[in-house]
Amino acid sequence: MNATLPEPARAPRLLILVVAYQAEATIPGVLRRLPAFPGLDVEVLVIDDCSADGTFRVAERLRDEGGCPHRLTVLVNPVNQGYGGNQKLGYRYALEQGHDLVALLHGDGQYAPESLPEVLAPLQRGAADLVLGSRMLTPGGARRGGMPLYKRLGNRLLTAAQNRILGVRLSEYHTGCKAFRTDLLRRIPFELNADVFHFDPEFIVQALRTGARIAEVPFPTRYGDEICRVNGLRYAWDTLRTTLVARLQDWGLLYRRNFDVAPPVDAPAAPGRLSFPSVLTAALAAVPAGTVVLDLGGAGAELCGPLRARGCRILGWSVPPEVAAAYDEVRGAAAGSEVPPADLRGVDVVLLLDELSRREDPEGYAAALRAAAEPGLKVVLSTGNLGFIVPRLMLLAGHFNPTRRGILDVRHRRLFTLASLRRLLREGGFRVERITGVPAPIPLAVAHPGWRRRLLAVQQGLIRLAPGWFAYQLVAEVRPLPTLSTLLEATRRHSAARAAGKP
Repeated sequence: MNATLPEPARAPRLLILVVAYQAEATIPGVLRRLPAFPGLDVEVLVIDDCSADGTFRVAERLRDEGGCPHRLTVLVNPVNQGYGGNQKLGYRYALEQGHDLVALLHGDGQYAPESLPEVLAPLQRGAADLVLGSRMLTPGGARRGGMPLYKRLGNRLLTAAQNRILGVRLSEYHTGCKAFRTDLLRRIPFELNADVFHFDPEFIVQALRTGARIAEVPFPTRYGDEICRVNGLRYAWDTLRTTLVARLQDWGLLYRRNFDVAPPVDAPAAPGRLSFPSVLTAALAAVPAGTVVLDLGGAGAELCGPLRARGCRILGWSVPPEVAAAYDEVRGAAAGSEVPPADLRGVDVVLLLDELSRREDPEGYAAALRAAAEPGLKVVLSTGNLGFIVPRLMLLAGHFNPTRRGILDVRHRRLFTLASLRRLLREGGFRVERITGVPAPIPLAVAHPGWRRRLLAVQQGLIRLAPGWFAYQLVAEVRPLPTLSTLLEATRRHSAARAAGKP
Protein backbone atom coordinates (compact mmCIF):
# COMPACT_ATOMS: atom_id res chain seq x y z
CA MET A 1 0.00 0.00 0.00
CA ASN A 2 1.45 3.37 -1.05
CA ALA A 3 1.45 5.98 1.69
CA THR A 4 0.63 9.53 0.67
CA LEU A 5 3.45 11.83 1.64
CA PRO A 6 2.52 15.22 3.11
CA GLU A 7 3.05 18.22 0.90
CA PRO A 8 6.27 20.05 1.82
CA ALA A 9 5.74 23.40 3.43
CA ARG A 10 5.92 26.26 0.93
CA ALA A 11 8.65 28.81 1.48
CA PRO A 12 7.20 32.26 2.24
CA ARG A 13 7.21 34.46 -0.85
CA LEU A 14 8.98 37.82 -0.55
CA LEU A 15 8.56 40.71 -2.97
CA ILE A 16 11.29 43.34 -2.86
CA LEU A 17 9.72 46.43 -4.40
CA VAL A 18 12.23 48.92 -5.79
CA VAL A 19 10.57 52.23 -6.65
CA ALA A 20 12.73 54.11 -9.14
CA TYR A 21 12.74 57.49 -10.82
CA GLN A 22 15.65 58.91 -12.77
CA ALA A 23 17.83 56.15 -11.25
CA GLU A 24 19.86 55.09 -14.28
CA ALA A 25 23.16 55.55 -12.47
CA THR A 26 22.20 53.96 -9.13
CA ILE A 27 19.76 51.13 -9.90
CA PRO A 28 22.51 48.60 -10.94
CA GLY A 29 24.25 48.97 -7.58
CA VAL A 30 20.98 48.55 -5.65
CA LEU A 31 20.09 45.34 -7.48
CA ARG A 32 23.57 43.79 -7.46
CA ARG A 33 23.98 44.40 -3.72
CA LEU A 34 20.83 42.51 -2.73
CA PRO A 35 21.88 39.72 -0.32
CA ALA A 36 20.59 36.17 -0.02
CA PHE A 37 17.41 35.53 1.96
CA PRO A 38 17.57 31.95 3.24
CA GLY A 39 14.19 30.23 3.54
CA LEU A 40 12.38 32.77 1.35
CA ASP A 41 11.20 32.60 -2.25
CA VAL A 42 12.30 36.02 -3.51
CA GLU A 43 11.12 38.15 -6.41
CA VAL A 44 12.44 41.65 -7.06
CA LEU A 45 10.10 44.10 -8.77
CA VAL A 46 11.47 47.34 -10.19
CA ILE A 47 8.87 49.90 -11.22
CA ASP A 48 10.31 52.81 -13.15
CA ASP A 49 7.98 55.77 -12.69
CA CYS A 50 8.17 57.05 -16.28
CA SER A 51 11.77 58.28 -15.96
CA ALA A 52 13.22 60.47 -18.68
CA ASP A 53 16.60 58.69 -18.45
CA GLY A 54 17.53 55.06 -19.08
CA THR A 55 16.36 53.58 -15.76
CA PHE A 56 14.05 51.04 -17.43
CA ARG A 57 16.58 49.94 -20.08
CA VAL A 58 19.39 49.57 -17.53
CA ALA A 59 17.21 47.46 -15.22
CA GLU A 60 16.07 45.29 -18.14
CA ARG A 61 19.65 44.73 -19.27
CA LEU A 62 20.64 43.76 -15.76
CA ARG A 63 17.76 41.27 -15.69
CA ASP A 64 18.76 39.75 -19.02
CA GLU A 65 22.42 39.47 -18.00
CA GLY A 66 21.60 37.88 -14.64
CA GLY A 67 23.09 40.78 -12.74
CA CYS A 68 20.50 40.54 -9.96
CA PRO A 69 20.89 37.58 -7.56
CA HIS A 70 17.12 37.02 -7.51
CA ARG A 71 14.29 36.68 -10.00
CA LEU A 72 13.76 40.16 -11.40
CA THR A 73 10.67 41.74 -12.93
CA VAL A 74 10.93 45.20 -14.49
CA LEU A 75 7.96 47.46 -15.23
CA VAL A 76 7.69 51.06 -16.37
CA ASN A 77 4.71 53.36 -15.87
CA PRO A 78 3.34 55.00 -19.02
CA VAL A 79 2.50 58.08 -16.91
CA ASN A 80 4.30 59.29 -13.80
CA GLN A 81 2.32 58.07 -10.76
CA GLY A 82 4.26 59.83 -8.03
CA TYR A 83 6.17 58.25 -5.17
CA GLY A 84 3.04 57.05 -3.39
CA GLY A 85 1.27 56.02 -6.58
CA ASN A 86 4.25 53.89 -7.59
CA GLN A 87 4.11 52.07 -4.26
CA LYS A 88 0.39 51.41 -4.73
CA LEU A 89 1.08 49.61 -8.01
CA GLY A 90 3.76 47.49 -6.37
CA TYR A 91 1.51 46.53 -3.48
CA ARG A 92 -1.31 45.64 -5.85
CA TYR A 93 1.17 43.43 -7.71
CA ALA A 94 2.13 41.73 -4.42
CA LEU A 95 -1.50 40.92 -3.65
CA GLU A 96 -2.27 39.65 -7.14
CA GLN A 97 0.85 37.46 -7.25
CA GLY A 98 0.25 35.95 -3.81
CA HIS A 99 3.36 37.18 -2.00
CA ASP A 100 3.49 36.80 1.77
CA LEU A 101 5.97 39.57 2.57
CA VAL A 102 6.88 42.87 0.95
CA ALA A 103 10.01 44.97 1.43
CA LEU A 104 10.44 48.48 0.00
CA LEU A 105 13.68 49.95 -1.31
CA HIS A 106 14.52 53.13 -3.22
CA GLY A 107 16.24 52.95 -6.55
CA ASP A 108 18.58 55.84 -5.68
CA GLY A 109 20.62 53.68 -3.29
CA GLN A 110 19.95 55.80 -0.21
CA TYR A 111 18.94 52.71 1.79
CA ALA A 112 21.45 49.87 2.02
CA PRO A 113 20.12 46.65 0.41
CA GLU A 114 22.53 44.59 2.52
CA SER A 115 20.54 45.45 5.66
CA LEU A 116 17.21 44.09 4.42
CA PRO A 117 17.61 40.72 6.24
CA GLU A 118 17.65 42.60 9.57
CA VAL A 119 14.43 44.40 8.60
CA LEU A 120 12.75 41.14 7.62
CA ALA A 121 13.85 39.21 10.71
CA PRO A 122 10.99 40.34 13.02
CA LEU A 123 8.46 39.36 10.33
CA GLN A 124 10.01 35.92 9.89
CA ARG A 125 9.95 35.40 13.67
CA GLY A 126 6.28 36.35 13.77
CA ALA A 127 7.09 39.26 16.10
CA ALA A 128 5.74 42.09 13.93
CA ASP A 129 3.35 42.95 11.13
CA LEU A 130 5.26 46.02 9.95
CA VAL A 131 8.97 46.74 10.37
CA LEU A 132 10.45 50.18 9.77
CA GLY A 133 14.10 50.62 8.91
CA SER A 134 14.90 53.65 11.05
CA ARG A 135 17.71 56.11 10.42
CA MET A 136 17.10 57.74 13.79
CA LEU A 137 17.09 54.72 16.10
CA THR A 138 20.87 54.60 16.56
CA PRO A 139 22.29 57.81 18.09
CA GLY A 140 24.36 59.58 15.46
CA GLY A 141 23.48 57.08 12.74
CA ALA A 142 21.76 59.57 10.46
CA ARG A 143 24.62 62.05 10.85
CA ARG A 144 27.22 59.41 9.98
CA GLY A 145 25.16 58.49 6.91
CA GLY A 146 25.44 62.06 5.68
CA MET A 147 21.89 63.17 6.46
CA PRO A 148 21.88 66.99 6.35
CA LEU A 149 21.35 68.79 9.63
CA TYR A 150 18.13 70.49 8.51
CA LYS A 151 16.66 67.09 7.58
CA ARG A 152 17.66 65.56 10.92
CA LEU A 153 16.07 68.42 12.85
CA GLY A 154 12.95 68.40 10.69
CA ASN A 155 12.59 64.64 11.07
CA ARG A 156 12.89 64.78 14.84
CA LEU A 157 10.52 67.71 15.28
CA LEU A 158 7.89 66.24 12.97
CA THR A 159 8.17 62.79 14.55
CA ALA A 160 7.85 64.28 18.05
CA ALA A 161 4.69 66.12 17.01
CA GLN A 162 3.20 62.98 15.46
CA ASN A 163 4.02 60.88 18.51
CA ARG A 164 2.36 63.49 20.71
CA ILE A 165 -0.77 63.59 18.58
CA LEU A 166 -1.10 59.82 18.18
CA GLY A 167 0.06 58.81 21.65
CA VAL A 168 2.80 56.42 20.46
CA ARG A 169 6.59 56.39 20.45
CA LEU A 170 8.30 55.78 17.12
CA SER A 171 11.79 56.98 16.27
CA GLU A 172 10.59 58.22 12.86
CA TYR A 173 7.64 58.10 10.46
CA HIS A 174 9.61 59.23 7.42
CA THR A 175 11.71 56.25 6.44
CA GLY A 176 11.57 54.97 2.90
CA CYS A 177 12.51 51.47 3.97
CA LYS A 178 9.86 49.17 5.39
CA ALA A 179 8.77 45.56 5.26
CA PHE A 180 5.42 44.06 6.16
CA ARG A 181 3.09 41.13 5.81
CA THR A 182 0.77 41.38 2.83
CA ASP A 183 -2.10 40.61 5.23
CA LEU A 184 -1.66 44.21 6.36
CA LEU A 185 -2.47 45.40 2.83
CA ARG A 186 -5.81 43.62 3.04
CA ARG A 187 -6.69 45.48 6.22
CA ILE A 188 -5.96 49.03 5.12
CA PRO A 189 -7.24 51.02 2.11
CA PHE A 190 -3.74 52.00 0.97
CA GLU A 191 -5.05 52.79 -2.50
CA LEU A 192 -6.76 55.88 -1.03
CA ASN A 193 -3.51 57.35 0.27
CA ALA A 194 -1.64 60.22 -1.33
CA ASP A 195 0.25 59.66 -4.56
CA VAL A 196 3.05 61.90 -3.32
CA PHE A 197 5.66 61.65 -0.59
CA HIS A 198 3.47 61.59 2.52
CA PHE A 199 2.17 58.18 1.45
CA ASP A 200 4.62 56.65 3.94
CA PRO A 201 3.33 58.50 7.06
CA GLU A 202 -0.25 57.75 5.99
CA PHE A 203 0.62 54.05 5.67
CA ILE A 204 2.12 54.00 9.18
CA VAL A 205 -0.88 55.80 10.69
CA GLN A 206 -3.21 53.30 9.01
CA ALA A 207 -1.19 50.41 10.44
CA LEU A 208 -1.35 51.95 13.91
CA ARG A 209 -5.13 52.26 13.63
CA THR A 210 -5.50 48.56 12.82
CA GLY A 211 -3.46 47.63 15.89
CA ALA A 212 -0.64 46.23 13.74
CA ARG A 213 2.51 45.27 15.63
CA ILE A 214 5.19 47.72 14.52
CA ALA A 215 8.89 47.11 15.07
CA GLU A 216 11.82 49.38 14.27
CA VAL A 217 15.35 48.29 13.41
CA PRO A 218 18.40 50.49 12.81
CA PHE A 219 19.00 50.99 9.11
CA PRO A 220 22.08 52.65 7.59
CA THR A 221 21.58 55.25 4.90
CA ARG A 222 23.83 57.02 2.45
CA TYR A 223 23.29 60.60 1.37
CA GLY A 224 25.30 61.37 -1.71
CA ASP A 225 24.75 63.49 -4.78
CA GLU A 226 21.20 62.27 -5.46
CA ILE A 227 18.62 64.93 -6.27
CA CYS A 228 16.11 65.49 -3.48
CA ARG A 229 12.65 65.73 -5.04
CA VAL A 230 10.79 66.41 -1.81
CA ASN A 231 9.48 69.88 -1.01
CA GLY A 232 10.30 69.82 2.70
CA LEU A 233 7.79 72.41 3.87
CA ARG A 234 4.97 70.94 1.81
CA TYR A 235 5.84 67.44 3.03
CA ALA A 236 5.87 68.59 6.68
CA TRP A 237 2.51 70.31 6.30
CA ASP A 238 0.93 67.32 4.51
CA THR A 239 2.28 64.91 7.12
CA LEU A 240 1.15 66.97 10.10
CA ARG A 241 -2.28 67.51 8.55
CA THR A 242 -2.61 63.78 7.89
CA THR A 243 -1.78 62.97 11.51
CA LEU A 244 -4.22 65.55 12.88
CA VAL A 245 -7.01 64.33 10.60
CA ALA A 246 -6.53 60.77 11.83
CA ARG A 247 -6.75 61.92 15.45
CA LEU A 248 -9.78 64.13 14.83
CA GLN A 249 -11.47 61.18 13.17
CA ASP A 250 -11.09 59.27 16.45
CA TRP A 251 -13.10 62.07 18.07
CA GLY A 252 -15.82 62.02 15.42
CA LEU A 253 -14.95 65.50 14.15
CA LEU A 254 -13.63 64.58 10.71
CA TYR A 255 -13.84 61.63 8.39
CA ARG A 256 -11.46 60.29 5.73
CA ARG A 257 -12.07 56.95 4.08
CA ASN A 258 -8.40 55.97 4.11
CA PHE A 259 -8.40 56.10 7.93
CA ASP A 260 -11.65 54.17 8.26
CA VAL A 261 -10.00 50.92 9.33
CA ALA A 262 -10.99 48.33 11.88
CA PRO A 263 -9.60 49.03 15.37
CA PRO A 264 -7.52 46.35 17.06
CA VAL A 265 -9.51 43.54 18.61
CA ASP A 266 -7.68 43.92 21.92
CA ALA A 267 -7.93 47.74 22.04
CA PRO A 268 -8.47 49.11 25.56
CA ALA A 269 -12.12 49.59 26.37
CA ALA A 270 -13.28 53.20 26.22
CA PRO A 271 -14.76 54.70 29.39
CA GLY A 272 -18.43 53.81 29.75
CA ARG A 273 -20.81 56.64 28.84
CA LEU A 274 -22.41 56.36 32.26
CA SER A 275 -19.11 57.45 33.86
CA PHE A 276 -19.24 61.03 32.53
CA PRO A 277 -21.94 63.54 31.48
CA SER A 278 -23.60 62.07 28.39
CA VAL A 279 -26.93 61.35 26.76
CA LEU A 280 -27.20 58.22 28.90
CA THR A 281 -26.66 60.00 32.21
CA ALA A 282 -29.17 62.70 31.23
CA ALA A 283 -31.74 60.09 30.20
CA LEU A 284 -31.18 58.11 33.38
CA ALA A 285 -31.82 61.22 35.48
CA ALA A 286 -35.10 61.84 33.59
CA VAL A 287 -36.65 58.41 34.30
CA PRO A 288 -38.61 58.11 37.59
CA ALA A 289 -38.04 55.03 39.74
CA GLY A 290 -40.50 52.16 39.54
CA THR A 291 -41.77 52.98 36.03
CA VAL A 292 -42.25 50.89 32.89
CA VAL A 293 -39.74 52.07 30.29
CA LEU A 294 -39.87 51.33 26.56
CA ASP A 295 -36.60 51.85 24.68
CA LEU A 296 -37.11 52.47 20.95
CA GLY A 297 -34.17 51.35 18.84
CA GLY A 298 -31.81 49.92 21.46
CA ALA A 299 -29.57 52.94 22.12
CA GLY A 300 -30.58 52.79 25.78
CA ALA A 301 -29.44 49.19 26.33
CA GLU A 302 -26.68 50.36 28.72
CA LEU A 303 -29.38 51.82 30.97
CA CYS A 304 -31.13 48.51 31.57
CA GLY A 305 -29.01 47.60 34.58
CA PRO A 306 -29.22 50.97 36.37
CA LEU A 307 -32.94 51.29 35.65
CA ARG A 308 -33.67 47.79 36.85
CA ALA A 309 -31.83 48.64 40.07
CA ARG A 310 -34.35 51.45 40.51
CA GLY A 311 -37.24 49.03 40.24
CA CYS A 312 -38.07 49.83 36.60
CA ARG A 313 -39.27 47.31 34.04
CA ILE A 314 -37.36 47.68 30.75
CA LEU A 315 -38.93 46.86 27.39
CA GLY A 316 -37.20 47.03 24.02
CA TRP A 317 -38.73 47.92 20.66
CA SER A 318 -36.94 47.03 17.41
CA VAL A 319 -33.58 46.59 19.14
CA PRO A 320 -30.47 44.95 17.61
CA PRO A 321 -30.20 41.23 18.38
CA GLU A 322 -26.88 41.66 20.17
CA VAL A 323 -28.48 43.75 22.96
CA ALA A 324 -31.88 42.02 23.15
CA ALA A 325 -30.90 39.97 26.21
CA ALA A 326 -30.54 43.16 28.29
CA TYR A 327 -34.29 43.83 28.26
CA ASP A 328 -37.06 42.24 30.27
CA GLU A 329 -39.09 41.93 27.08
CA VAL A 330 -38.47 42.73 23.41
CA ARG A 331 -41.20 43.82 21.05
CA GLY A 332 -41.47 45.09 17.48
CA ALA A 333 -39.78 44.40 14.19
CA ALA A 334 -36.09 44.45 13.30
CA ALA A 335 -33.84 47.29 14.40
CA GLY A 336 -34.27 50.50 12.45
CA SER A 337 -38.03 50.14 12.03
CA GLU A 338 -39.63 53.28 10.65
CA VAL A 339 -42.85 52.54 12.54
CA PRO A 340 -43.20 53.28 16.27
CA PRO A 341 -45.44 51.10 18.44
CA ALA A 342 -49.15 51.69 17.88
CA ASP A 343 -50.06 50.73 21.45
CA LEU A 344 -48.28 52.31 24.41
CA ARG A 345 -50.73 51.24 27.09
CA GLY A 346 -48.97 50.43 30.34
CA VAL A 347 -45.80 52.35 29.37
CA ASP A 348 -44.75 55.27 31.57
CA VAL A 349 -41.58 56.46 29.79
CA VAL A 350 -40.42 56.12 26.19
CA LEU A 351 -36.70 56.43 25.41
CA LEU A 352 -35.89 57.64 21.89
CA LEU A 353 -32.14 58.14 22.07
CA ASP A 354 -30.33 59.19 18.87
CA GLU A 355 -33.08 57.57 16.82
CA LEU A 356 -35.31 60.40 15.61
CA SER A 357 -32.54 61.76 13.36
CA ARG A 358 -32.15 58.33 11.74
CA ARG A 359 -35.77 58.14 10.65
CA GLU A 360 -36.65 58.88 7.05
CA ASP A 361 -39.61 60.98 8.22
CA PRO A 362 -38.95 62.22 11.78
CA GLU A 363 -42.04 64.46 11.73
CA GLY A 364 -44.24 61.50 10.79
CA TYR A 365 -42.54 59.30 13.36
CA ALA A 366 -43.13 61.87 16.11
CA ALA A 367 -46.78 62.29 15.06
CA ALA A 368 -47.35 58.52 15.13
CA LEU A 369 -45.74 58.33 18.57
CA ARG A 370 -48.00 61.08 19.85
CA ALA A 371 -51.07 59.36 18.42
CA ALA A 372 -50.23 56.15 20.29
CA ALA A 373 -49.46 57.88 23.58
CA GLU A 374 -51.52 57.46 26.71
CA PRO A 375 -52.22 60.43 29.05
CA GLY A 376 -49.23 61.11 31.30
CA LEU A 377 -46.66 59.39 29.05
CA LYS A 378 -43.17 60.90 29.19
CA VAL A 379 -40.82 60.80 26.18
CA VAL A 380 -37.06 61.27 26.61
CA LEU A 381 -35.30 61.80 23.29
CA SER A 382 -31.87 62.90 22.16
CA THR A 383 -30.16 64.12 19.01
CA GLY A 384 -26.89 65.68 17.96
CA ASN A 385 -26.74 69.47 17.85
CA LEU A 386 -25.75 70.72 14.40
CA GLY A 387 -25.42 74.16 15.96
CA PHE A 388 -22.47 72.97 18.09
CA ILE A 389 -19.53 75.29 17.60
CA VAL A 390 -17.31 72.70 15.87
CA PRO A 391 -19.70 72.00 12.93
CA ARG A 392 -20.34 75.73 12.68
CA LEU A 393 -16.62 76.43 12.31
CA MET A 394 -16.22 73.55 9.88
CA LEU A 395 -19.00 74.95 7.69
CA LEU A 396 -17.42 78.41 7.91
CA ALA A 397 -14.19 76.87 6.59
CA GLY A 398 -16.11 75.18 3.77
CA HIS A 399 -16.06 71.64 5.18
CA PHE A 400 -18.89 69.24 5.90
CA ASN A 401 -17.48 65.90 6.95
CA PRO A 402 -19.79 62.96 7.66
CA THR A 403 -18.29 60.67 10.29
CA ARG A 404 -18.81 57.20 11.69
CA ARG A 405 -20.11 58.64 14.95
CA GLY A 406 -20.99 61.94 16.52
CA ILE A 407 -23.11 64.82 15.28
CA LEU A 408 -22.47 64.08 11.60
CA ASP A 409 -22.80 60.31 11.92
CA VAL A 410 -23.40 58.92 8.42
CA ARG A 411 -26.44 57.03 9.75
CA HIS A 412 -28.28 60.29 10.46
CA ARG A 413 -30.80 61.28 7.82
CA ARG A 414 -31.80 64.53 9.46
CA LEU A 415 -29.80 66.99 11.52
CA PHE A 416 -31.17 69.34 14.15
CA THR A 417 -30.25 72.52 15.96
CA LEU A 418 -31.76 73.52 19.28
CA ALA A 419 -34.30 75.72 17.49
CA SER A 420 -35.28 73.17 14.82
CA LEU A 421 -35.69 70.43 17.45
CA ARG A 422 -38.02 72.65 19.50
CA ARG A 423 -40.02 73.41 16.37
CA LEU A 424 -40.36 69.74 15.38
CA LEU A 425 -41.55 68.80 18.85
CA ARG A 426 -43.98 71.69 19.09
CA GLU A 427 -45.43 71.06 15.63
CA GLY A 428 -45.56 67.34 16.39
CA GLY A 429 -47.88 67.96 19.32
CA PHE A 430 -45.53 67.68 22.28
CA ARG A 431 -45.09 69.94 25.27
CA VAL A 432 -41.40 70.50 25.94
CA GLU A 433 -40.71 70.32 29.65
CA ARG A 434 -36.96 70.55 29.47
CA ILE A 435 -34.06 70.41 27.01
CA THR A 436 -30.64 69.59 28.45
CA GLY A 437 -27.37 70.35 26.67
CA VAL A 438 -24.84 67.51 26.79
CA PRO A 439 -21.08 68.20 26.46
CA ALA A 440 -18.83 66.51 23.93
CA PRO A 441 -17.53 63.07 25.03
CA ILE A 442 -14.19 64.47 26.13
CA PRO A 443 -13.27 61.40 28.26
CA LEU A 444 -13.28 59.30 25.07
CA ALA A 445 -10.59 61.53 23.58
CA VAL A 446 -8.56 62.84 26.56
CA ALA A 447 -6.75 60.33 28.75
CA HIS A 448 -5.48 62.63 31.52
CA PRO A 449 -8.08 62.72 34.36
CA GLY A 450 -7.25 66.30 35.34
CA TRP A 451 -7.67 67.64 31.82
CA ARG A 452 -10.90 65.66 31.46
CA ARG A 453 -12.38 67.37 34.51
CA ARG A 454 -11.24 70.84 33.44
CA LEU A 455 -12.46 70.57 29.86
CA LEU A 456 -15.82 69.13 30.92
CA ALA A 457 -16.27 71.89 33.51
CA VAL A 458 -15.49 74.59 30.94
CA GLN A 459 -17.88 73.13 28.38
CA GLN A 460 -20.68 72.68 30.92
CA GLY A 461 -20.29 76.34 31.89
CA LEU A 462 -20.49 77.40 28.24
CA ILE A 463 -23.57 75.23 27.73
CA ARG A 464 -25.34 77.09 30.51
CA LEU A 465 -24.52 80.38 28.78
CA ALA A 466 -25.40 79.38 25.20
CA PRO A 467 -26.68 75.80 24.77
CA GLY A 468 -27.38 76.30 21.07
CA TRP A 469 -23.68 76.95 20.47
CA PHE A 470 -21.92 74.73 22.97
CA ALA A 471 -24.14 71.67 23.53
CA TYR A 472 -22.74 68.68 21.65
CA GLN A 473 -26.03 66.79 21.99
CA LEU A 474 -29.51 67.70 23.16
CA VAL A 475 -31.75 65.66 25.47
CA ALA A 476 -35.43 66.67 25.50
CA GLU A 477 -38.05 65.64 28.05
CA VAL A 478 -41.49 66.04 26.49
CA ARG A 479 -45.08 64.95 26.99
CA PRO A 480 -47.60 64.47 24.17
CA LEU A 481 -50.46 66.95 24.05
CA PRO A 482 -53.98 65.60 23.52
CA THR A 483 -54.90 65.20 19.85
CA LEU A 484 -57.77 67.17 18.35
CA SER A 485 -59.84 64.00 18.29
CA THR A 486 -59.24 63.50 22.00
CA LEU A 487 -60.04 67.14 22.75
CA LEU A 488 -63.20 67.00 20.62
CA GLU A 489 -64.39 63.88 22.42
CA ALA A 490 -63.72 65.56 25.77
CA THR A 491 -65.65 68.62 24.61
CA ARG A 492 -68.61 66.46 23.60
CA ARG A 493 -68.63 64.70 26.96
CA HIS A 494 -68.36 68.00 28.78
CA SER A 495 -71.13 69.52 26.68
CA ALA A 496 -73.43 66.55 27.30
CA ALA A 497 -72.78 66.79 31.03
CA ARG A 498 -73.55 70.52 31.03
CA ALA A 499 -76.72 69.95 29.02
CA ALA A 500 -77.82 67.36 31.56
CA GLY A 501 -77.40 69.92 34.27
CA LYS A 502 -74.32 68.43 35.75
CA PRO A 503 -71.69 70.81 37.08
